Amino acid sequence: MGVFATRSPFRPNPIGLSSVRLLRVEETEREGLVLVVAGADLMDGTPIFDIKPYLSYSDAHPEACNGFAEETKNYHLKVIWGSDILRQISDSQRTALEEILSQDPRPAYQHDPLREYKLDYDGMRVAFSVEEATLYVRSIVKIQEKTQKCNF
Repeated sequence: MGVFATRSPFRPNPIGLSSVRLLRVEETEREGLVLVVAGADLMDGTPIFDIKPYLSYSDAHPEACNGFAEETKNYHLKVIWGSDILRQISDSQRTALEEILSQDPRPAYQHDPLREYKLDYDGMRVAFSVEEATLYVRSIVKIQEKTQKCNF
């Protein structure tokens, strides 16, 4: 997951994070849909770049509800490995990689069971496909490190 898609405070940009309450959604002719929020710790007119749903397991507002995010809280894919693939990696690599893959690293708009996706992890390129709620690891290839020669 990219650093800009997370709630991490360690972000490589000066964008702040605020937890706000959604009061209502208004449809306007000029601006389209407008979200009216309360509790933002920002000045009037400051643009809001991204809205994420409230997640009770990571946000600290016990009185709030999860809304649509509750449905996906326990979503995980079953990961299927070929025996020849498992011989290429250590148990610790498998444990970590299986945790990552089970969280479905595909783009949210991609659901093509015939498409092969790739993920780089620990010096390896992992190819996989997803059908229904099962992720199939197709191959793991060591990535050759690129060396750059500098002349001083």
